[in-house]
Amino acid sequence: MILAWVISLLLLCSSLIAYLERLSALRIVEVKTMEVAQKNFLAAEKAVIDCEKNLTTLANLEENVCFVQSVGKNRWLISSKEKPAIQIGVVIDATSGTVTRINWRQVFE
Repeated sequence: MILAWVISLLLLCSSLIAYLERLSALRIVEVKTMEVAQKNFLAAEKAVIDCEKNLTTLANLEENVCFVQSVGKNRWLISSKEKPAIQIGVVIDATSGTVTRINWRQVFE
């Protein structure tokens, strides 16, 4: 009787150790995925900010890292080519030429 009890405790401990190993591996994957996603998100935001700052001179840039669409009177949509895609709406003041961000969103596919 005691032998069966000891064996069941050993099996329970071994299954607990296996469960903890799987949980630790999933946590490592989760942290790494979050780091990569944050890095990509910051790169996409930086690309959109660069395009926003240089909206009036985009034709002069060698490498355009954004999609730019006109949506009406001095209103533009700027989307990053990087994933995750970020899209912002901006308005260009006709008199001063300043660019003002009016909205922001993450584009999901």
